[in-house]
Parts: sequence; C-alpha cells; structure tokens
Amino acid sequence: MSASPRDGAVVPLSELRKRRERSQEMYLEFLRIPAMSVGFYALPVGGVDPQTPHREDEIYYVIRGRATITIAGRDQAVEPGATIFVAQGVDHRFHGVTEPLELLVVFAPEESPEPPPGPPSAGLRAGRSGKVS
Repeated sequence: MSASPRDGAVVPLSELRKRRERSQEMYLEFLRIPAMSVGFYALPVGGVDPQTPHREDEIYYVIRGRATITIAGRDQAVEPGATIFVAQGVDHRFHGVTEPLELLVVFAPEESPEPPPGPPSAGLRAGRSGKVS
C-alpha cells in the first residue's frame, strides 16, 4: 500500500523493513505522487535482481549492504551511502550481493506499471506492487 501525502510524511526505516518483510516481496512502494514514486528494495546475499529498464529516471540510495550494479554494461561496486542514478530505458541490475542489500528507490516521474517500448528484456520487471511480473 502506498501513501500519497498532501502536505508531507515521515516514514521510519524500521516500519519499511517490517512492511516489506510482511509482504514477502523484494520491493515495497511507500510513496506515490505524480512527480515521483519512492520504494524500499532489498536483496539477500546472492540474491537475483530481476528488473528490466524503466520508463522513468531512477535514483537508488544504498542504506546498507554491498553489491555490484551493472549499468549499460559497466560494473560498479556499491556500499552504504552510495547514490546511483539510472536514466530511463537503461539496462541495469544488482548482482554479486555480498552483504544483505537495502535500497531507497526514487522514480521520477512516478513509476509506470508498463515496461518501456522496445525489444523484450531477458529479465523480469519488479512492478509497482513489488511483485515480480
């Protein structure tokens, strides 16, 4: 369930962790307004990131964990405090997760439930609901 606050909101990290664990999904969207949507994404050690390119620009902030992200075929190690930008339509995924990974994810504008047009991707897309489709 996503909030759409009119004036603002504070969402404790402990609440996001609990809600995501209860959902048993990797991705939990918790804020949606037309200009952006925000979610909490977690991958376990050795986890597989099934996402495909998105229609929106995307920013990840690494809360905890260590992994590698591949963006447009280039690998970069990530660790707590890293901020990652991925432009719309660019292939990207996390892999080589060596410590449980927790990420704050911001889509701008709000995430679309549909993948971008073009050739099909080999991966799966983690949709708005957090369910992989």
